[in-house]
Amino acid sequence: MRYLTIALTKGRLAKRTLELLEKTGITCEEMKDPASRKLIFTDEEHKLKFFLAKGPDVPTYVEYGAADIGIVGEDTILEEQRKIYEVLDLGFGKCRMCVCGPKENEELLKHQEFIRVATKYPNIARDFFYNKKHQTVEIIKLNGSIELAPIVGLTEVIVDIVETGSTLRENGLQVLEEVCPLSARVVVNPVSMRMENERITQLLKEIKAVL
Repeated sequence: MRYLTIALTKGRLAKRTLELLEKTGITCEEMKDPASRKLIFTDEEHKLKFFLAKGPDVPTYVEYGAADIGIVGEDTILEEQRKIYEVLDLGFGKCRMCVCGPKENEELLKHQEFIRVATKYPNIARDFFYNKKHQTVEIIKLNGSIELAPIVGLTEVIVDIVETGSTLRENGLQVLEEVCPLSARVVVNPVSMRMENERITQLLKEIKAVL
């Protein structure tokens, strides 16, 4: 029996995922060792291999079959637009993708005015403004603190992930529109789903049972 390989998103999502898998009887003790420099971890009993990757890389590993299964945020799935199956909402890592900005810029959204939008998620922003709102905007991709863009006058609004909204409030910004709700999802490689359907389906069933 070959190993099923699972790509986990580094950080909080990986921690939550491992806690969830432990409830199903799958344990990977060596992954808990903070001093470990290993890249791939194995659960011999269940014939599973795990590795940690940065969020945006997880759908890539899954699409190309380097991982059979991935655990990743919905924001990354929507942004990366990879050819993968999204099969299960894990219900944790909940937050929202929102359009945010100063209160006075709310009118610009209502009247379909041409505006500039800063974001780390250009594909999500483009889809929202062009396909859902039918509003022409200029999208500026940034990598750092997105909240800075409307404060210094680079853009009118931003599209970003909002958890509590405290950073926005501290900087005089607020949620103007919600784009979509987000949470951690399980994604599967289409070929793996065909070839290893029984094992993957069983694993998903066990995860669902403990959610």
